[in-house]
Amino acid sequence: MNRRSLLRFFAGLASAPALPALAQEDQWKAGVAAVAITPKEPMWMAGYGSRTRPSDGVLHEIFAKALALEDGAGTRSVIVSAEILGFSATMAEAISGQVRKRFGVTRERLLLNASHTHSGPVTGDVLLPAYPLDEKQTTIIRRYTARFIDQVVGIVGQSLANLEPARLSFEQGLAGFAVNRRRVGARHRPGPVDHDVPVLCVRKADGTIKAILFGYACHNTNLSGYQYSGDYSGIAQAAIEKMYPGASALFIAGCGADANPLPRRTVELATMYGNILASAVDLVLKGKMRPVAGPLNATWEYVDLPFQTAPTKTQLQAQASKGEGMYRRYAEGLLRKIAKEGRLPEKYAYPVQVWQFGKDLTLIPLAGEVVSDYSLRFKKQYGWDNTWVAGYSNDVFAYIPSLRVLKEGGYEGGGAMIPYGQPAPFRAAVEEIIAEKVDELVKRVRSS
Repeated sequence: MNRRSLLRFFAGLASAPALPALAQEDQWKAGVAAVAITPKEPMWMAGYGSRTRPSDGVLHEIFAKALALEDGAGTRSVIVSAEILGFSATMAEAISGQVRKRFGVTRERLLLNASHTHSGPVTGDVLLPAYPLDEKQTTIIRRYTARFIDQVVGIVGQSLANLEPARLSFEQGLAGFAVNRRRVGARHRPGPVDHDVPVLCVRKADGTIKAILFGYACHNTNLSGYQYSGDYSGIAQAAIEKMYPGASALFIAGCGADANPLPRRTVELATMYGNILASAVDLVLKGKMRPVAGPLNATWEYVDLPFQTAPTKTQLQAQASKGEGMYRRYAEGLLRKIAKEGRLPEKYAYPVQVWQFGKDLTLIPLAGEVVSDYSLRFKKQYGWDNTWVAGYSNDVFAYIPSLRVLKEGGYEGGGAMIPYGQPAPFRAAVEEIIAEKVDELVKRVRSS
């Protein structure tokens, strides 16, 4: 080719129409990873204070799974779904610190969600006053927790290493087995429940399904025995993965602090509820889903939740000497805190996280055991069709009551502060404090 021909060639390139830019929904990359976290030895099981001995077998293997997402700008975010009762703040800090150091994923871009199964092992210091632990079990729990943290960091790294082009889509289904447990008689009585089943589908470039992220707002309390299990949500994940071979199913626990599966307490019922939830997800996947575009904007901040007046040192000393079981352990724990820090805390630093997927989906992961009022409120405020509110995220340290539940009292309204080792119920402003911070962060990510 002579000089004149070369000039004509490059001139043609300059005048040729530009290749169309990839649509935002075509610019995703996704990776998944999973690891079995079933303990290899008898351990105290989490969730119920009525258990009297460690575990004695495995009904279903339990897992931790990770879904990594990279948007068109190359920004990476990771969702971890784990079949444990909850991540403590200390556990979450250890995991997020290693993830940031090793993989460069910042705190706001790491979502740690616990399925809240009551048939998994005790981890960290979550709900510790509820359990009559001896020195041997305490040592086992510490050892298991350290290994679990390493396993979670490991699957985060694996999911990031497995990134490949992907497309995202979202839609919501319905499942009806959750019952508001605060108003339960011979039959179900009216009470707030969130029956939505949000589903985020991740497809490979060839259209096959790579991952299915789905949620439901109901306690994982169908089973109460001594064998490990992910309960209904673990059964649902296994059923979905059987329906879609090669795909990974990840469960995100919603705002189901005041909801139970009813009736309950048998393996048959857990299986039935798991299959109901899996069928709801399947119906969504087989229907029309809305494309989800990037970028993925993320933010994270703490907000202080004030406690009511705490018991005095004298009151706690009396309870520690005369109380029994959980109430004695609760008092002893608070007395140790006073001895170490000089006083009991007056507030709790509550983490709030918000993810915004383009203009298509707002994900609001909330810490603690969150009652359904929050999910219903935020979906009404930000959009029923494109808002997903999760509970049990990043720090499970207490129940998070709405003002209504706080006024009504009961276990979710304040009684659960004892097994969680918190000094007192929250003050009446708790709902509005959280709502104001959520609104601030939603506006921030939607305007970015």
